[in-house]
Amino acid sequence: MSVWLPSAPCTPGACIEPTGSATAVPRAVLRMAAVVVLVLAGIVLSPLGGLIPAELVRRWSRWVVRAAGVRIRITGAAAPTGGLLLVANHISWLDIPLLATVRPARMLAKAEIRHWPVAGPVAARAALFIDRDRLRALPDTVARIADLLRDGGAVAVFPEGSTWCGRAQGDFRRAVFQSALDAGVPVQSVRLQYRIAGGTASTAPAFIGDDSLLASVWRVVTARGLVAEVDVQQPIAPGSHDDRRSLARAAQPATTAQPGWIHTALVA
Repeated sequence: MSVWLPSAPCTPGACIEPTGSATAVPRAVLRMAAVVVLVLAGIVLSPLGGLIPAELVRRWSRWVVRAAGVRIRITGAAAPTGGLLLVANHISWLDIPLLATVRPARMLAKAEIRHWPVAGPVAARAALFIDRDRLRALPDTVARIADLLRDGGAVAVFPEGSTWCGRAQGDFRRAVFQSALDAGVPVQSVRLQYRIAGGTASTAPAFIGDDSLLASVWRVVTARGLVAEVDVQQPIAPGSHDDRRSLARAAQPATTAQPGWIHTALVA
């Protein structure tokens, strides 16, 4: 691992609470099967790429999350059209379809995702990959993102560079924000949180440390009453910040939703 690669102190043993029980296994198996079927459907349709309507991508993303037994609550601003850098804190593999419910976008992802079971083939067609062990590859990646933004596309990024458990968060790394400055497009940040239906924060969906994808998925499908909260902040207009450091700082979501928002909410 390179010396610049971000990492979080969160580990499954220290941060993740136990979920599920023996009586929950049949329901969990059905949820797991539903998630796999939906992801396989995504693999089949992925060669169509841009021919798939954005609304269908949003619906498919919601279906994946709901199939895992997680309700979705979206609050805040609508995503603008045209070029957009969409940024969010990073907790779980669920973050990826949740961002697509805000606006379907090309995802900047670590190269290792190519090798994920089932989901890897979908990511290979829809994502931009970065080799996090090669610092020299970063300027080229930023330039590729800027080109996509100039062409009116949306790119989704997790600037913390690592997943966190949800009870703590990392700082946004500033390099990727250069692409929005170069392309002259807005930045919109999203705050992702996971709670039990009663309101208590939950670390069950976290995918951290040496956790395996299968173990993380199994915790989610065995959990009861999980709610994903998606707080979409107002876009940061192009030209409002002169450098990537200040832009990254402005885009860093607060630990809770900002008070006084005028927003709409959807619970699915």
